[in-house]
Amino acid sequence: MKTTIKKTLQALVVLVLTLTFIGLGVWQLQRAQDLQDYAALPIDRTIYPLLAKSAATGIVPGESIGKLVTTSGYYIATYKAPNQKDGNDVVDDWEVGLLQNETDTAILVVRGLWSQRLSSPEIAMSTRVEVVGTLLPAQNDDRAVNTASQLSRLDSSILVASTDAQLFEGFILAKSEVSRSGMVERTRITPPELTSEIPGFYWQHISYVVIWWFMALLVLWLPFYKRDDERV
Repeated sequence: MKTTIKKTLQALVVLVLTLTFIGLGVWQLQRAQDLQDYAALPIDRTIYPLLAKSAATGIVPGESIGKLVTTSGYYIATYKAPNQKDGNDVVDDWEVGLLQNETDTAILVVRGLWSQRLSSPEIAMSTRVEVVGTLLPAQNDDRAVNTASQLSRLDSSILVASTDAQLFEGFILAKSEVSRSGMVERTRITPPELTSEIPGFYWQHISYVVIWWFMALLVLWLPFYKRDDERV
């Protein structure tokens, strides 16, 4: 009786471990497929209204990060954002404007390099501007000291006391600006290259599949190995 119970428990342990390893392999296989699917996605060049991709009442949704959006309004403040890194890993100081939308909300807009802030004198506080750019989430790490004229990071939460407007959490990396005088010509910041949220590489996940399924086969074979060992 005890021998039967022991064998039954051993069989259950083997079954649980085998199914666990097979499940881990299937999970890694799915992650590999997800990486392939992400790489095959076409680039979305559609320009969406800002309010269609984000709201001033929450964080930027994951599916909205990196999308091209458009909005319009008036710059109510200008800040220096030091030590920022663009998509080419070039570190420089950026000019950031706080754009108040016509809906009584406001969002940070990276207009270009701080060294070129005087290149568009036609953009005054009373000038309505239409902006098109890449929507990105707020930064979490400080790049400099925060002052009245300088942003430690691109995060509207540090400006809550500076305006009565409802602030968007994210910011826009401007691709173009248009005022009543026409297109604003200046050097724009290269956006970062967005990657999949799934860490690792395709073949790395495939190697994990092989490892986990090998472990499943090993668990199935192990009881038979013990039986052979007992016969010797």
